[in-house]
Amino acid sequence: MSSTLSDTTLIKTRGVERIINGQFVMDGAGVRINRVLTGPLQRRLDPFLMLDAFGSDKPGDYIAGFPEHPHRGFETITYMLAGRMRHRDSAGNEGLVTDGGVQWMTAGRGVAHSEMPEQTEGLMEGFQLWLNLPATDKMMAPWYRDIPREEVPRFTTPDGVTVQVIAGSTHGVAGAVQRARTEPLYLDLHIPAGVTFEQPLPGGHNAFVYVFRGEAVIAGKGVPQTRMAILDNAPGADGVRIKALADTRMLVLAGKPLGEPIAQYGPFVMNTQAELVQAVEDFRSGRFA
Repeated sequence: MSSTLSDTTLIKTRGVERIINGQFVMDGAGVRINRVLTGPLQRRLDPFLMLDAFGSDKPGDYIAGFPEHPHRGFETITYMLAGRMRHRDSAGNEGLVTDGGVQWMTAGRGVAHSEMPEQTEGLMEGFQLWLNLPATDKMMAPWYRDIPREEVPRFTTPDGVTVQVIAGSTHGVAGAVQRARTEPLYLDLHIPAGVTFEQPLPGGHNAFVYVFRGEAVIAGKGVPQTRMAILDNAPGADGVRIKALADTRMLVLAGKPLGEPIAQYGPFVMNTQAELVQAVEDFRSGRFA
């Protein structure tokens, strides 16, 4: 990726392969969410498994939260735009994520956790991303980190684009978290109306964007609010060129595909059906953290 703000001119931008609407589902104890990245897209967007967008100022949409539930074999990244959510897990970790903060949890060989709102009114808005672990790391020890807003690196370009770097590195700025195998890039961009932003992307990485405010154009294709655009893997493309038609905020995500089999049963993501059976048995037998 480019190391300075001055050397980010792209040779060729990626295009938009398709626009995804997402689907509204109920999860947890009855939280209404927009599931943007669903199961059928897991192989196309490897190493990413799921992206949920949630946002409501109606307490009935979120107040029930996500009572204790298990995970094995992947990582969960919760990015809160507005609101307060308490995390507790069976490995003894606890933290409160608030406006602009991130919770990064590696489930590894197994952990049970809860994510419960600490508010009874007002807006709660954010995202949860599931990032796969390679087969060699699926049974690693669980790990957890709370990243408050002030510890999320950010910078502003001369054109007024504000970039928050949750994971990976861009424009010479290292994000809050790095991962060697999947090399995830996770950015929150705020692009003023009429401004164009260029983001370098490694050629072999799968990538997508999610617009949650405003509207953008990528290679002549409009990406409306609350839509995800899967970026193509065109030969020779070295990044993506994004123009904001209005004041726009969006997530940009890219990662190095693992190219491994994906076997999922609810909150367990392994490589084989036998491993899933073992995960269920281990959880029921109390062998998680």
